[in-house]
Amino acid sequence: MLVTDDRLSLFVEMESKYEQKDTEYFVSLLEHPDYVVRTRATCILLDFGGEDKIPYIAKVLKNDENELVRHEAAFSLGQMCYSSAIPPLNDATLNDPSMFVRHEAAIALGVVSSKSAKETLEKALNDPDKSVVESAIIALSNIQFMEKLSKNEKFAKLTGG
Repeated sequence: MLVTDDRLSLFVEMESKYEQKDTEYFVSLLEHPDYVVRTRATCILLDFGGEDKIPYIAKVLKNDENELVRHEAAFSLGQMCYSSAIPPLNDATLNDPSMFVRHEAAIALGVVSSKSAKETLEKALNDPDKSVVESAIIALSNIQFMEKLSKNEKFAKLTGG
C-alpha cells in the first residue's frame, strides 16, 4: 500500500487546509486511521508552530499505535524547542516500548537543551539498546555545551540532534 487514490485526494485537501493554516483540521487528522496521514499532520502542526500545539503532538507521542508516527512526534517536539515539551519527551525516552522512539525522544531532549532533561538522559544511559544510550550521550553533550560554551544557540541546537 504505497499511494492510494483516497490518500492522494486527502493530500490535495490537506494542501488547501495547510494554505489556510487550519489548525483544527490537522489536529483532527491526528486520529486518522492512516499512519501516513497522521505523520504528515504531525509535521504540519510543527510547521505551524506555537506552544499551543505541544499538547496535541504530545498526545500522539504517548498514544499513537505506530512507532513511526510516535518517532515523528518526538522529533517535532524537539524542533519546537518549548520547555513544555520536556515532560512528554522524558516519558517517551524512558518508557516507550520502541527503541526507535526512545532514541528520537532522547535526541529531542538534547535539542530542547534543558537542565531539567539531564536526569532522564542519565537514566537513559542504562537503556538496553545501544542506540538509545548513544543518543543520550549526544543529548547530554549538547546540553553541557549549551550551558558552558555556546555563543550561538542555533548552532548548538543543530548539533544536538
